[in-house]
Amino acid sequence: MTTIDTFHGVNGSSEFLGLRRNRQGEVEIVYDDGHGRRMVWRVLGGVAEEPLREVLQTAAIEARVLPALFAELNRRAIMVEVLVR
Repeated sequence: MTTIDTFHGVNGSSEFLGLRRNRQGEVEIVYDDGHGRRMVWRVLGGVAEEPLREVLQTAAIEARVLPALFAELNRRAIMVEVLVR
């Protein structure tokens, strides 16, 4: 897997958001809360990497990273499919 970009939560948060390509070349979003919970979503619809970077960067600076991530994805009409919950 190829890492495209990574973002860490602010203010000492252990939360992590990453953007990567899997072996098939599909883009995935990875979330880790720093306490053993990891989630992975496949991005659907061939979305360019730059808007995805902006989504992750915006979500990472929020106090509640995961809800912010879904709000940004929804606001930009970016569809994802759950791979790991």
